[in-house]
Amino acid sequence: MSEYAIEMLNITKEFPGIRANDNITLRLRKGEILALLGENGAGKSTLMSILFGLYQADSGKILVNGKEVHIKDPNDANKYGIGMDHQHFKLVEVFTVLENIILGCETTKFGFLQLKEAREKVVALSKKYGLYVDPDALVEDITVGMQQRTEILRMLYKNNDILIFDEPTAVLTPQEIDELMKIMKELAKDGKSILFISHKLNEIMKVADRCTILRKGKYIDTVDIKDVDPEKLSELMVGRKINLVSNKKPAEPKETVLEVKDLVVKDKIHGINAVNHASLKVRAGEIVCIAGIDGNGQHEFINAVTGLMPIESGHVILNGEDISHKSIRYKNTHGMSHIPEDRHKHGLVLDYSLEQNMVLQRYFEDEFQTVGFIKDNDVRGYANRLIEQYDVRSGQGPITISRTMSGGNQQKAIIARELDRKHNLLIAVQPTRGLDVGAIEYIHNQIIKSRDSGAGVLLVSFELEEVMNLSDRILVMHNGEIVGEFDPKKTDIQELGLYMAGAKRQNMGETKESAV
Repeated sequence: MSEYAIEMLNITKEFPGIRANDNITLRLRKGEILALLGENGAGKSTLMSILFGLYQADSGKILVNGKEVHIKDPNDANKYGIGMDHQHFKLVEVFTVLENIILGCETTKFGFLQLKEAREKVVALSKKYGLYVDPDALVEDITVGMQQRTEILRMLYKNNDILIFDEPTAVLTPQEIDELMKIMKELAKDGKSILFISHKLNEIMKVADRCTILRKGKYIDTVDIKDVDPEKLSELMVGRKINLVSNKKPAEPKETVLEVKDLVVKDKIHGINAVNHASLKVRAGEIVCIAGIDGNGQHEFINAVTGLMPIESGHVILNGEDISHKSIRYKNTHGMSHIPEDRHKHGLVLDYSLEQNMVLQRYFEDEFQTVGFIKDNDVRGYANRLIEQYDVRSGQGPITISRTMSGGNQQKAIIARELDRKHNLLIAVQPTRGLDVGAIEYIHNQIIKSRDSGAGVLLVSFELEEVMNLSDRILVMHNGEIVGEFDPKKTDIQELGLYMAGAKRQNMGETKESAV
């Protein structure tokens, strides 16, 4: 009997213009958590998609429990006990949680769904692993954390023994990440074998037994976690030493570029105040971060400021002008750049080429059009410059369809576009979500460069290390209100956590020193 649950031997896969996997070998032991680490576009998701039957390898073979198998599609993968939690959730939004979990393996009688036993099994699995879900909630109405739990329960419902987690923490809050880490360890104790794709070195150090590193489609090494540190892993991943802490000079704030006064925004689903009389200022030359647990109004606050949601009351003032009810284009052409939270819904037109996405907010400018006709050569030259400057990796360069790119490279494309546009205000929501440490280092430096060139930066991040690393001022949002303001040099993650959880709050009419 083989000690390996999975062996992928000499796997090669090519797409137009790129060899995504180049003779890669990976072995997963039974009952272990094996991390798969690599830069954006290193071939991790492609390799796992081959294992799950979404792609077919050009060469190489797959062994399950020592026996060679041919996995033609996800149904074959499920037959061999392989389940996958996808980076971008594969859920039907108009179905309930329960319907999504049983999709593809429904029990019927006389053509009617038998949901009672399915519900009992889902509830039992939910309790066993601490995966709280509401079986009757529509997926379109639930948080990303519950969507993540739904994906995991779908794997467990199908009795999969080999579980693939593809960037599972990219959209989760720190609390939900801790919860997921515990669940993964419990699953491994129960004999499940787990492949865990992640860019987050601290998570890999915390949960994995071993780590396989890929770089530019090639196998680099497999190491025991107990024998390495985060610095060594990052060097193996990108091929050079990485500075994990940003070096920035003290902020020199000047005039106010953004002022939000007494903002009220209604929640779309329940019609209650998601943002409750929130006010803040961002000055040129500083990075202000909104910290908080996901679901406390940050999403609605940013969408209202940028024009993606209507304002119930209050004012948004940009460069001294009230833009509360101006169009999104008006805001974009008057100094606002926006890296959105959801790169698929609000960041890209997925079926457009990379070069078309690069000029989404600028195609009407004289630089890119003449009497209404796009100047294709100028658009391509501009896109090529950004692709090179921001290391956006794609199989066919500027003509690559954005949908076919890795999530991390989609994110880098958005960041390149927004940072390159002239702006007085940069709004960045989870800007490094899904990026590797090399890309994070570069993006952090670019955000600091934007600040130092005179722009104001409003950052929203659920990564507390990023909050502490980048911010000049920190504002904590809880239940739609700003409940505290902090200097990152004079606070710590534990103090922020108390305000984020609602256990403490300042009187925002007072100074911080008198309120704490």
